[in-house]
Amino acid sequence: MDLVIEVKLKKLLKDRGLDQKQLAKMSGLTERTISELANGKMKRYPKEVLEKIIGTLDIRDIRELIDLVPKEDIDTCN
Repeated sequence: MDLVIEVKLKKLLKDRGLDQKQLAKMSGLTERTISELANGKMKRYPKEVLEKIIGTLDIRDIRELIDLVPKEDIDTCN
């Protein structure tokens, strides 16, 4: 079974009542960076970006933000 990384940022923001623009302002990241990560456009996940989001949203478990899922399930996860 092939596994892929699922970024759950859109759901995380929705659950917390935030939008991408607010997260960008709160974290000091660009709106483009947040958008690319939330929409699965980012090919690499810079440690600094993940750490800023984790710190800003007070995430205690990385699986709140990213997870490994079977490739065939990725379309149904978002």
